[in-house]
Amino acid sequence: MSPWVLGSLEVIETEQPVAPGDDAHFVVIHGAGGSGCYGPVSERIGRYVRDTLAAEVEGARISDHAGLLNRLRTVARTAPSDIASWAVGTVDCAAWDLHGRLASRSVAGLLARAEPRSTVPAYASWLSQNLTSIENLDLLRDVAADGWRFTKWGLRRDPAESPGQAAARMARAVERASQSLGSPLAVDAVGTWTPSVSLAFAQSCDPSCLLWLEDPLPQHDLDMYELLAATQVPLAVGERAHCDEDPMGLIQYVRPTALTLDVVGCGGLTRATQILAVARSQDIPIYPHGRSLLPGLHLAAAFPDAVPAVEYRLQWEPGRQRLYDESLQPEDGHIRLPDSPGLGTTPRRTACPAQR
Repeated sequence: MSPWVLGSLEVIETEQPVAPGDDAHFVVIHGAGGSGCYGPVSERIGRYVRDTLAAEVEGARISDHAGLLNRLRTVARTAPSDIASWAVGTVDCAAWDLHGRLASRSVAGLLARAEPRSTVPAYASWLSQNLTSIENLDLLRDVAADGWRFTKWGLRRDPAESPGQAAARMARAVERASQSLGSPLAVDAVGTWTPSVSLAFAQSCDPSCLLWLEDPLPQHDLDMYELLAATQVPLAVGERAHCDEDPMGLIQYVRPTALTLDVVGCGGLTRATQILAVARSQDIPIYPHGRSLLPGLHLAAAFPDAVPAVEYRLQWEPGRQRLYDESLQPEDGHIRLPDSPGLGTTPRRTACPAQR
């Protein structure tokens, strides 16, 4: 029997209503009489997949995920960007979905050496809720009471304040929230900090109140991260990792408490498993970023020792789940792996794939 090979690729748009600017496109790969899907992604990512990567897909062996990733990364290197890395990951995840469907197995089952776990712990994030602005701390306690592994909140810097003032005010907000919850929490700088604010915060915040401070710098400035790592503040990085980035460099300089890897943004499940091997060798857990919840869930189900929990974004994920025919619904802080083969769900529209 000839090996399964990939055929054509197309990009479709969900017919479900979305807010202006929200992700609404799905990538569909055909091959061996079946089809695999991944999405939603933005229109820009879908356009890059269609115009730049589609030609690299046809003829590749469906089970040779590393070979496909190398082909895609070679093209993406001609003009590296976040969009290119996301596009590579999108195609990779669609190929894994097709592989699982053809093999009648979940992607987690294909990845795992043993039987994958059927439910995965999750932590809740609500980044539009800024800790420095929350007056009623019952909100934090109500969210934490839903059984999540822990919670993560936004921590935005007021640009009108000096670095020292902003850092002191944010440190007080973290300590107040942690005392209210009776446990440490994670916070995300949400792209609003500068290096001077980051260093001032690291020097003033009680580290026992924090599980981690996530991506405080606007880019992977390794020299600045080395300075932050010399303080006691726990750090999490990885959401911005791209498909060609060397994870060992980031790990050695940052010495993070966790990698908050975006499974699609880093180049897909194939690349994520490569990074996971490096992180595991350094005893650093991975907590997949919530924008890529579905492949992150399969990664966590396949490697429970290395991926303790996935992120569930309370503000955005319920809307994204309405685009699937089988939505993921957390129960008591856990998410069940879909029963269907592949990634386990398809776009909610006439059919997947559908010709336009």
